[in-house]
Amino acid sequence: MNFTRWSARLPRTQRRIAARADRGARRPKSAAAAGGGSVPAARGESADPSGRGEPPAAAPSDAAPPAAVPTLEGLSAHDLLGQVPALVAVVYGPEHRIAYLNDTYVKLFGSRTPGTPAGQALPELRELGLLPLMDQVLRSGKPRTVKSRRVPAGGPATTPGPRQEGAAPGPGRSRHGYYTFTCSPIEMAAPKVVAPARPADERAREGAVDGTPVDGTPVDGTPVDGSVREGVVRKAAAVPEAFATETVGTGTATDTDTATEPVRGVLVFGADVTDQVESAERLRASERLQREAAVTLQRSLLPQELEQPDDLRVAATYQPGGTDAAVGGDWYDVITLGAGRTALVIGDVMGRGVRAAAVMGQLRTAVRAYARLDLPPHEVLQLLDGLAAEIDPHQIATCVYAVHDPNENRLVYASAGHLPILVRDPDGTVRRASEPTGPPLGTGGWLHTTGSVPLGPGASAVLYTDGLVERRDKDIYDGVAALERVFAGATGSPQVMCDRLIRALGITAEHDDDVAVLVLQHPARTGHDAELFHNAALELLGGVEAAPRARAFASGVLASWRFPMELRDLGVLAASELVANSLQHGTPPMRLRLRRTDRRLIIEVTDGDEHLPRRRRAEPVDEAGRGISIVATIASAWGSRRTPGGGKAVWCEFALPAG
Repeated sequence: MNFTRWSARLPRTQRRIAARADRGARRPKSAAAAGGGSVPAARGESADPSGRGEPPAAAPSDAAPPAAVPTLEGLSAHDLLGQVPALVAVVYGPEHRIAYLNDTYVKLFGSRTPGTPAGQALPELRELGLLPLMDQVLRSGKPRTVKSRRVPAGGPATTPGPRQEGAAPGPGRSRHGYYTFTCSPIEMAAPKVVAPARPADERAREGAVDGTPVDGTPVDGTPVDGSVREGVVRKAAAVPEAFATETVGTGTATDTDTATEPVRGVLVFGADVTDQVESAERLRASERLQREAAVTLQRSLLPQELEQPDDLRVAATYQPGGTDAAVGGDWYDVITLGAGRTALVIGDVMGRGVRAAAVMGQLRTAVRAYARLDLPPHEVLQLLDGLAAEIDPHQIATCVYAVHDPNENRLVYASAGHLPILVRDPDGTVRRASEPTGPPLGTGGWLHTTGSVPLGPGASAVLYTDGLVERRDKDIYDGVAALERVFAGATGSPQVMCDRLIRALGITAEHDDDVAVLVLQHPARTGHDAELFHNAALELLGGVEAAPRARAFASGVLASWRFPMELRDLGVLAASELVANSLQHGTPPMRLRLRRTDRRLIIEVTDGDEHLPRRRRAEPVDEAGRGISIVATIASAWGSRRTPGGGKAVWCEFALPAG
């Protein structure tokens, strides 16, 4: 910004007043009469609305004189900056001496003596950290900006620097505000001399003439000789000419005989951004509350405590993203299906915030409901796919649903666009569960299929969401490969393994995505633990001898497992009823399986018929139809399911006494 190129050097007040007086003396009486009476213009002002002493243009007799339109060349720096609703300070020289402060600045911080170094007179600039910035601007000639600096209520705490005599301090702000300051290099015309004005000068300023002494003596309008002018100069401060015709706060300008080269300075412009900063703070607070609500909702929808199956050890970890927008819809669950089988599920709802968490909660609830039907994994995902489309057609989710069967030592699974399960064998070899996989939930029109992977004693598996392995600068499968390497060396309990995977893959509190990890182990039991887990099976060929054989087999096995007599009798009765039901309603091949864990006795009968039994009320005269009701009454749980190769399995459980 170059004020000399504006041609905006302000005419001296004294010369303006003198010109007005001269025009008033030459004004014809007729003109005065035409002006509407003999009353002179106030304070010597002429009819010229611009106040620049130019004769008004002649106007037609039948039209009012047109309003004067100021031009840029005719505007002063004070006209341009004085009414700006921002803080404006102009300083010059290496000491940043004050050249000009606009009205807004003076109202906030108070008036200052012109020509005083900013380090002394403008302590607020030091407190705001602007003085070093102004030094850089003066040296480099390039503007600098600092954003959203806080100005306390009433201005900075430091007592302002020297003020002009009789000048009151600025009232400051009634509350704190924020300003963005831009320091721009400028070049100004040669300095003029500005003396501190006293109260008398303030009252006499408009009537002053060129060369008036500045010591407060009355103004008499007589010429001033050079010696007096020198005295004036010695008592005054040099200020660039563009700002020397007005006061800085208050001050009187004088003339000098010596012209100097243009000086370099800095224009400090402070825009009030309080409303923007407060709006941003309110927005951040709202986003923070929304994130807290989403995290609270999500954590409340996740299992507070995982079910612990008899044959597996499981642990899970969830970590929300560190950013306001990083709370997503990751979820996991462990569901015991009965007969020793366990369902494990992990999923990720696309999107962020409360909406994603709400959709996640609905899907998790639906998974638990569908799991109770003991359906194959691909059928569970098929049902979830339709439900996800109903919940929100524009919201999709990935999911993997797996079932572990200890009798088969396999993990049977189906995937809807999710990342592959990793399985580690007892020797440390890590394998990815191969396809099949389908598109994410909610897309519709896809038939999911089921796959399986061995998971015998001593093996482990990990299910995870993309936040664990995905990075912005890497391919996601590079992250999966890194997870494989870490998982191969992970040892300890499932919870220890979860924590190690999180740390090894660089997941911190500031991570930009939420992360869910589910680890399961199929422990290899030895010693005393091995004595608590047994299996026994009997192939049944059908016929009238099948039921007595089943009862004898069950009685012998339960006795060898040293169960109490009461439990032994209940087990034999349940086995007899299940076999009888299969003989009547099923088809060969048939099998009776007895299994014990450290917590329960499981009795299961399979056959080749797919029709599942239902419990019904038998009439008093009915000779059949009470078998399932008897089993449901004496057992702690019972159920049925279709088997993968065709046929069905009907089972019941008895809880073992503690100790």
